[in-house]
Amino acid sequence: MAAAVELEGVNVTFGDFVAVKEANLTIEPGEFFSFLGPSGCGKTTLLRTISGFIEPTRGQVRIGGADMKGIGPNKRPTALIFQNLALFPMMTVAENIGYGLRVRGVPRHERDEKVKNLLIQVALAEHGHKKVSELSGGQKQRVAIARALAVEPSVLLLDEPLSALDLKLRQHMRSELRAIQKRVGITFIYITHDQGEALTMSDRIAVMNAGVIEQVGDGRAVYAEPRTPFVASFVGENNQIRGRITARDGAMATLETPLGTLAGRNPVALDVGQEALLFVRPEVMQLRANGTTAGFEGEALDVAYEGSVTHVTLRVRTGQKVMASLGANALAALPTPGETLRIGFRPEDALLLARPERH
Repeated sequence: MAAAVELEGVNVTFGDFVAVKEANLTIEPGEFFSFLGPSGCGKTTLLRTISGFIEPTRGQVRIGGADMKGIGPNKRPTALIFQNLALFPMMTVAENIGYGLRVRGVPRHERDEKVKNLLIQVALAEHGHKKVSELSGGQKQRVAIARALAVEPSVLLLDEPLSALDLKLRQHMRSELRAIQKRVGITFIYITHDQGEALTMSDRIAVMNAGVIEQVGDGRAVYAEPRTPFVASFVGENNQIRGRITARDGAMATLETPLGTLAGRNPVALDVGQEALLFVRPEVMQLRANGTTAGFEGEALDVAYEGSVTHVTLRVRTGQKVMASLGANALAALPTPGETLRIGFRPEDALLLARPERH
């Protein structure tokens, strides 16, 4: 079976501006695949290139094994759900869902049967007669999905469709979208700047920065094994400590930093003398007990109690702020602002990556 979508050496430029640079990627049939990155990183440009609204400056887009060069969006086996959903307010829910079928000349009885089935799939079976204005935000999202699915695309493209919803509804819609994708079994390509959305819904994620795909992997890989400083800092909270490699020992390395000698995993085999960044997640920080973990002292600036976890922001002697998420069992009492804490981490829980060159 051919891949759902293949990008080979795709570049997109607008004048002197490079929006996408050398994108090479294979998305498999039935995958829930997300492009994750900050605003302006090129993810929406890449989505519009897949859909046919933008032609690549260089490179090739293949869908189902077929080259899409010169094929417009209305002729591609894709459907695109925009941020604003673009539903027709004067139509009923059923009419919205069946609109694409009507434009294609699908007979009325066949159209009605398909709309009925789609309403069931998106849990709106009792709402087909309603106007769009009578629906909640989450229901409108499902109408947009059903309308896109009606034309039987091989690939459904979603451009930040949850961005206009409030937090609670966004979290609810994550599970709904994933459930719908599993039911219909087609490839979903999802654009988001929200790492929580990407991590909870996706089979795989491409993390983008300044037009470049920096890493592709499942949620655990991009969170726990980031390959670049950008991925490490963008996906989840992370503490960064700068220093220089002073020793290597197998998969580990020692780093001399303004906070003293620290150590961590060295997956990219940084060598002695190289400048590096040590990344330590707040959740792996612990109160330093009997000197068994590498660490340092810091003054508690902010203490946020969340029941099972207490989030503490500390200021260390260099003036840098360090975050620690401490479990309830680790604390005999809540720290108070101004209190000095000794915190640390196991070297195997820290990650060393090359420090980006200064420009």
